Amino acid sequence: MDVALDSLKFIDLTTSSIIFLFIVGFIGGLVSGFIGSGGAFVLTPGMMSLGVPGTVAVASNMCHKFPKALVGAIKRFRYGQVDIKLGLVMAASAGIGVQVGIKIQNMILAAWGQAGSNLYVSLSFVAVLVVVGSYVFYDAMKSRNNEGKDTTPALALKLQKINLWPMIHFKTANVRISLWFTIPVGFATGMLAATIAVGGFIGVPGMIYVMGVGGLVSSASELVIAFVMGLGGTINWAMHGMVDIRLTLIILAGSLLGVQLGAIGTTLVREVMIKIVMGSIMLIVAVSRALATPKYLVQLGLMDIAPEKVAILDKTSFVIMCAALTLGAVIILGSMLKARRAMARQAQEAYGQV
Repeated sequence: MDVALDSLKFIDLTTSSIIFLFIVGFIGGLVSGFIGSGGAFVLTPGMMSLGVPGTVAVASNMCHKFPKALVGAIKRFRYGQVDIKLGLVMAASAGIGVQVGIKIQNMILAAWGQAGSNLYVSLSFVAVLVVVGSYVFYDAMKSRNNEGKDTTPALALKLQKINLWPMIHFKTANVRISLWFTIPVGFATGMLAATIAVGGFIGVPGMIYVMGVGGLVSSASELVIAFVMGLGGTINWAMHGMVDIRLTLIILAGSLLGVQLGAIGTTLVREVMIKIVMGSIMLIVAVSRALATPKYLVQLGLMDIAPEKVAILDKTSFVIMCAALTLGAVIILGSMLKARRAMARQAQEAYGQV
């Protein structure tokens, strides 16, 4: 019986699915290096769209995350964007959140089976992506109207004025704030990472809007958090037999290439573009996951829909997922190309004046 159950966890891989996973990994890495999120909001739904169970997708994604995050963190540290102290402080509470999140996942899996777990992952995706994505996109548009100037949010300014011991100064981020305000942001980051493998959705906006850290430093320092909690989470998930090493290696191969390119992109574009990319892709992926939820409701006997309609919704979800991947790549690569052209033009003008 155990062998049969294990075989249901891991899908058969075809040439087309391997190519798709590599592309998903590349774009996930590209987005990760650019916005600091683990890219799991692309990778986890991408794997689930191929039929990978939610828990396996989350676990395998987390397994590939920590080596990729390490590469991205080193790359961006060389650009002076990583606040190691900030990353480690946040990682301490994030690590606890990961372990709590995995326990909740296993409880749901034991009570409602794989369909219940898939529904939980999908609904969590939709809720988080809509709320966080809408706010980030709104803030990006507001920053764009202010000529892209990155101002400290009002909430962060208020919290920084509260002298609640112990106070911590983060040099690279140029922020001084109480430790107690970093703990809930870190814990929520870990909880979300264990639930849908997307801690950066809470970690990056939390550092920006709650702690007052700039967009570039937040997105770079989140990679440190991702490495620490990804390593701890992978060990726990592996002990439960949920890590599919095949998926991990395929998406890691694409991600390692994409994350370095994305990190380079952060040096070429304005900070407001990071928020625009994050908000745009979040909202599109939310639609994709929402269309996938009826399938799990039918499997749980909570909804009665004709199999043909479920199949149509499932295919539509996959198409929208692909659209999100394409949009992310076009925005990031397009922004980098535009910035490079502008730099080349400025260099030519400067050379002509000499």
